[in-house]
Amino acid sequence: MNTPETRQSGRNAAKRAAAAIAILIVLTALLFALDPDDLYLWVKAIHVIAVISWMAGMLYLPRLFIYHTGAERGSVQSETFKVMEQRLLRVIINPAMVITWVLGLWLAWKGFGFSAGWLHAKIALVVVLSGVHGYLSGAVRKFGEDRNDRSARHWRLFNEIPTVLMILIVILVVVKPF
Repeated sequence: MNTPETRQSGRNAAKRAAAAIAILIVLTALLFALDPDDLYLWVKAIHVIAVISWMAGMLYLPRLFIYHTGAERGSVQSETFKVMEQRLLRVIINPAMVITWVLGLWLAWKGFGFSAGWLHAKIALVVVLSGVHGYLSGAVRKFGEDRNDRSARHWRLFNEIPTVLMILIVILVVVKPF
């Protein structure tokens, strides 16, 4: 249930996550302000960290939905899943997606001038992944309102979409086939 202890624990977790995000933003801003010779590599490293965080959340959230679908509405278990889903989305997935996009676009502009064919395909797939993110965000809202109308099977199958997109994006970035 939503007890004072769980609310306090949630607030503490949110504060820690916000502090971590703030530190990342400050360090990134500091990098841009100092403009070191290897700025591109630092931005790329932060971009990769953000991508890993975004993908971890995108792969985990549908798994939570699978388990949440089996929980009785209004039960302690269902309420716990709601909290987990909302925190995962707000504290990890959303900030990671924003950082991924901002730094990724900077890298595309600075490193390739948006001119590589593989880069166009990658950006298109990241747009699709962002659409998947939006769909999952809507599902978090529906689960939060006890309005989920999808089966566990749907979420099991849906869980493969971010995986396939990730594989294709990594192949494009590493192999640069065109």
